Amino acid sequence: MAFEPPPRLVRALGETPRDTATDDWLHRLPDLVRDAVARRDLAVERVQVPGGRSSLVVLVRTREDTPAVLKLVPPRSRPDSERAAMAHWGGLGAARLLDDGAGAEADGALLVERLHRDVSVRSLPEAKSMLEAAGTLRRLWVPPPAGHRFESVAERTGRQAEVMAACADPDVRPLVTAALAARDELLGSVPAGPGGGVLLHGTFRQSKVLAAERVPWLAVGPDPVVGEPAFDLARLVRDRVEDLIATPSGAGVTRRRVKRLAESLEVDAERLRGWTLFRAVESGVRALRVGRAQDAELLLEFAGWL
Repeated sequence: MAFEPPPRLVRALGETPRDTATDDWLHRLPDLVRDAVARRDLAVERVQVPGGRSSLVVLVRTREDTPAVLKLVPPRSRPDSERAAMAHWGGLGAARLLDDGAGAEADGALLVERLHRDVSVRSLPEAKSMLEAAGTLRRLWVPPPAGHRFESVAERTGRQAEVMAACADPDVRPLVTAALAARDELLGSVPAGPGGGVLLHGTFRQSKVLAAERVPWLAVGPDPVVGEPAFDLARLVRDRVEDLIATPSGAGVTRRRVKRLAESLEVDAERLRGWTLFRAVESGVRALRVGRAQDAELLLEFAGWL
């Protein structure tokens, strides 16, 4: 069977700054998949198409005939961090890691419990989808393991802030300035209540919550980070942003969504608003930089409501 990377993955990786390690990973990907399959004695069903924007996903069965997913991630996407987070969650709120043994990380591949990849909480009515997504996210917010090496919110957003600060577009500069000021203020204060430094999914949204067999919904595809829950929840606030923009009352709906999500997950609404602003502007600036003008327009208009 051919294990060529799907076009969607190639395009997505091409939108980011090129680096030798990623180019080499793409070139060697067919061999990497074959080696990972052989090492785990897996039976391949098919490559998931169109698949994700940051990984190659192969539907497989284990030697015990258990359906599973083999996921290969480029080194810059931190597969070791994803593995560590999934192992720490142990299947609570997230898909279960199936090869968490010594040496399993040697090839950078992850063997994961198979979920129903075509059924996410986005298939539910909006109010219900938000409720289920938020409930799933809450289960992931646990103390990180002792001696962990996960990136912090301050570290991750620090790199992002440097790129944002270089944006010279005069129409975008006011939003960038506001987003950077919000980040500085948030990092300069301590969140009220417990949970100021928990393990976060890092890239959570409705499409990352899939239907499962052992429980109704489980999260997939983390880019884990340690910090306050409001940072994680901020990405969920802008879910279905295209629908929000198309609604005449979109700004009011957004503000009510911030309030409802903050109350339901017991986070400070103003901190949630601040992180939502920062993350929306960061995504908008990134979209501009890689030529996705329509995405950038949606994200920056959304950010202006905050």
